[in-house]
Amino acid sequence: MTILIIVIVAAVIVTLVYNRLVALRQTTRQAWGDIDVQLKQRHDLVPNLVETVKGYATHEKDTLENVVKARQQAVDAGSLKDQAQAENMLSGALRQLFALSESYPDLKANQNFLSLQTELAELENKIAAARRFFNNAVAEYNTAIEQFPAVLLAGPFGFKTEEFFEVATTERARVEAAPNVSF
Repeated sequence: MTILIIVIVAAVIVTLVYNRLVALRQTTRQAWGDIDVQLKQRHDLVPNLVETVKGYATHEKDTLENVVKARQQAVDAGSLKDQAQAENMLSGALRQLFALSESYPDLKANQNFLSLQTELAELENKIAAARRFFNNAVAEYNTAIEQFPAVLLAGPFGFKTEEFFEVATTERARVEAAPNVSF
């Protein structure tokens, strides 16, 4: 009788641990889906932005080509690591594009450009929030996989650690740097 109770308790523990890992993995996948939606919206916005800038900055061909190339690499990226690298390249190319607008007052005043710039800024904020949520879900999932007794079950049941969606070091430094104020 005690062996039956031990088997039942063990089965309940295995079931609870397995179901928790499945739930955490699904939360991580859902969080990635949220990021993916925002990134696709960003990718869809880039061609409109490039076309708007083309009319004003025709001799800035290299900058425009870099944005288009970076967008395509982001669209084509496969793994999470490749996606993160491609998105970081796209962010850098877009920063160059917006810096270019400083040289063209007519472009800077263009209503379509301003609208696209605002929309892109909103998307960047949504992507950052989604990335934080995703990375939190990944941390929770990875921690659960490494904790006892889940560590005994994770490998045999195919649970593997997930990668974080990281911002490039230069981007992180730009975001985290305190502004300099002088009078």
